[in-house]
Amino acid sequence: MRLPCLPLDECAIVFDMASDDRARFASLPEGDARCGGARAISGRHFREKAGRFGHFVRSLRIAVIAVMLAVFMHNEAGAASLSETIDREIKAVWSREKLTPPERSSDAVFLRRIYLDLVGMIPGWEETTTFLADTDPQKRAKLIDKLLADPRYGRHQAQVFDLAMLTRDHKVVDGAVGYRTRGRFREWLAKQFAANEPYDRIAAKILQAEEDGSQLYFAVYPDTDEMVAAVSRFFLGTQIQCAKCHDHPFETWTQKDYHGMAGFFARTVSMEVPGKPEVTNQKGKQYLVGEKEVGDALFSLEEVDPKTKKKKTIPIKPKFLKGDELKEPELPKDYVEAKLKPNELPPKPAFSRRQKFIEWMIAKDNPFFAKSATNRVWAQFMGRGFVHPVDDFSSSSNPSHPELLKAIETELVAHKFDLKWLIREIVSSHAYQAADLGDAKDAMPKFYERAPVRPLSVEELTASLQIAMGLGGEAALSAEPNQQMLQYLGKPTDGQGRFQGSLTEHLFFHNGEGFRGMCRPGKGNLAEQLLKGTEDWGKKVERMFLSILSRPPAGEEREQFVQYLGADGNDPKLAAQRIEDAMWVLVSSSQFRFNK
Repeated sequence: MRLPCLPLDECAIVFDMASDDRARFASLPEGDARCGGARAISGRHFREKAGRFGHFVRSLRIAVIAVMLAVFMHNEAGAASLSETIDREIKAVWSREKLTPPERSSDAVFLRRIYLDLVGMIPGWEETTTFLADTDPQKRAKLIDKLLADPRYGRHQAQVFDLAMLTRDHKVVDGAVGYRTRGRFREWLAKQFAANEPYDRIAAKILQAEEDGSQLYFAVYPDTDEMVAAVSRFFLGTQIQCAKCHDHPFETWTQKDYHGMAGFFARTVSMEVPGKPEVTNQKGKQYLVGEKEVGDALFSLEEVDPKTKKKKTIPIKPKFLKGDELKEPELPKDYVEAKLKPNELPPKPAFSRRQKFIEWMIAKDNPFFAKSATNRVWAQFMGRGFVHPVDDFSSSSNPSHPELLKAIETELVAHKFDLKWLIREIVSSHAYQAADLGDAKDAMPKFYERAPVRPLSVEELTASLQIAMGLGGEAALSAEPNQQMLQYLGKPTDGQGRFQGSLTEHLFFHNGEGFRGMCRPGKGNLAEQLLKGTEDWGKKVERMFLSILSRPPAGEEREQFVQYLGADGNDPKLAAQRIEDAMWVLVSSSQFRFNK
């Protein structure tokens, strides 16, 4: 490369060099790129005072560096954040579909939504009044950061992922103690999310099942076929189980694809053993997970063995989905499988098929994992995935926003599967912070032209009821849904997000003691505080609404509640009954039941 140069005796850079450096510089051919074209910035007038010129060149170098830094910073600042990319892509689809863009949500609506989505419970009265009174234009961004750093964030994420992985009522986790509760698994998950462990590492740890508390996944899905279906569904977003007995009727998956996946888990064993209360304070049993050195997935042929009268089977080598067969070393010819005692795990294998699957699954170029994670997290906060249902990527399930799905997937990998970063970007977008009112009738609009409306999970309801009644965060964290709540409120959707209200749920809300009993004055709860308070009924009604619905009452609401509560003068017994009635009306309303 040649650069425009001045003659050597007019070159600026030589005046700032020691004599030996000048000699080396002079040996460069005219126009050589190694001089950086420095001769082009000189002139004869600089030769008059070399020392003065040397100072100039040093200053010039500093200026050039400053300019380069400024250009770099400008480029960095000019690069769109992911939340901006989200809004640009969402708005482009609104324009294409000729949809009316939604308004921005009110502060009260945003406040309730972000608390439920990030920490799994509504804000308390003080948190609500403080946020609504705050005039800082950055208060939403600051609140997002605050809640992501809140200990409740990890707990809530653990509940969401636990239910997605293990379902609501699997028989293995119905018990009440030890590893048979999902509590130990949730505690382990909560620690991962609180520490912002990268999602690929969380997934790897679950399938390695080596850390205390992580083994429940294999306990719930101990059978090889169950494990193949569960792993492919949750971590790969793929429904491959239909190819177990025959090639998939609608997809490209074959039986050999299915059994190739099964080969990675065929050697995995899980067992239930007595706990060790003297070491771990385990009062019940615990699960252990290991892997044998030998074992294969068997594929049934159509040919029948004349001796056994059963179909012949052949072993199938492990095979990565849409990839190659696993290459594994041969066992020594003199290998003998170890004899195990009861409740004893096999020795750790020299070559682990399951570990090789994990390494393939979380690799940056895996065609399933990052895409599935992106779709799942997006659906958690936006109501529905780009592909819906979230665990069914197929040839017929075209993403609603393919470019945005790819952009988020790429950024998630680039940010090393940092879930807090991804969640922050999603909830900071205008798309997430949109109003929940609009022309769209669907609870989960396909093009996100209105914020999704969803029922609270039974865990969110339980915690939020404690907050609404003024019992505080500690009470909310320690409260667990009782059996009746799990029975009547545990499955508010059909598995695809559609609300399925029932008569039994309606009766439980309106006739049961679970909710109404919480509204009676007692033990320092909100009802008792209102009963004993000296404020006028207008202020009491406002606190009631702010505490339960996270918003102030509308004019007509305030008027009707004040009229009802103040009808009996100073009779404390009647006042207590009317406060209970008023609070029960709010708690049993659809506004409390949903994330509105």
